[in-house]
Amino acid sequence: MTLDIAVILPCYNEEAAIGTTVAAFRHALPDARIYVFDNNSRDRTVEVARAAGAIVRTERMQGKGHVVRRMFSDVEADIYVMADGDATYDAAAAPEMIRMMLDERLDMVVGARKSEVEAAYRRGHRFGNRMLTGLLARLFGRTFSDILSGYRVFSRRFVKSFPVLSAGFEIETEISIHALELQMPVGELVTQYGARPEGSASKLSTYRDGWRILWTIATLFRIEKPMLFFGVIAAALALFAVLLAIPLGITYLQTGLVPRLPTALLATGLMILAFLNLFCGLILATVVRGRREVRRLAYLSFAAPGGDDRSIGSTTA
Repeated sequence: MTLDIAVILPCYNEEAAIGTTVAAFRHALPDARIYVFDNNSRDRTVEVARAAGAIVRTERMQGKGHVVRRMFSDVEADIYVMADGDATYDAAAAPEMIRMMLDERLDMVVGARKSEVEAAYRRGHRFGNRMLTGLLARLFGRTFSDILSGYRVFSRRFVKSFPVLSAGFEIETEISIHALELQMPVGELVTQYGARPEGSASKLSTYRDGWRILWTIATLFRIEKPMLFFGVIAAALALFAVLLAIPLGITYLQTGLVPRLPTALLATGLMILAFLNLFCGLILATVVRGRREVRRLAYLSFAAPGGDDRSIGSTTA
């Protein structure tokens, strides 16, 4: 029994590149179904994708996160290969990424980008990627070298147990954190990253989307690790309250008086807020544990990739 492989390509105004992208994946994975999910393109992306032999679907809600949600919901397959429709990712690496997934029974393989072309992977994007990847590693532990890569191979149980919540380019960050929080077996393979073809323009805004990704990391840190998040706030408030209260305590021991009543009230209020944050963290940690157990059970309801009764013959070009 051969594996059912689906190549899923989110697209927005990629008339100049989508035909090349579809052809490259058709050559690398001849038995795979190739889907192009158009996101309100104003050019001929849909016509070119259909002419190249892709199955074209549409998503009206603008944003890559919305497109990925639709792709994961609508497409049924054993293995999903996700890339961008801009011809920058190396389609020839897909069979090796799939083989790595099956051999090591992984749920996700990330295509870490490597480029010798400055125009393909600009310095600002490289710096931002390293900064965000380092931040993610500090907050969530084990991580990847390229958390923003859009080139990934997923198992069915990853796709069907992942509740996509992001709307835009922060979707890759959400995917990475989901895998780390559920402690899924994942891997990474270095792949070539090329420049866009002439006539194709990037839709990524370095600063706007960088801030959105940073906000997503902070939000998911608050949601997934509430005890640490609220614990840090509680510790800061308690420390400030103690620093304010020490001079008051010394004066009280010496004179038996509390001359700076507003300061005493402020210190008391800060300590109350500290305890409220601490208890919020404790309560939410219990809730998060229950949610994580439910997500883990949903994830385990699907079979692991690379079972002994499956053939990987269709993964080679």
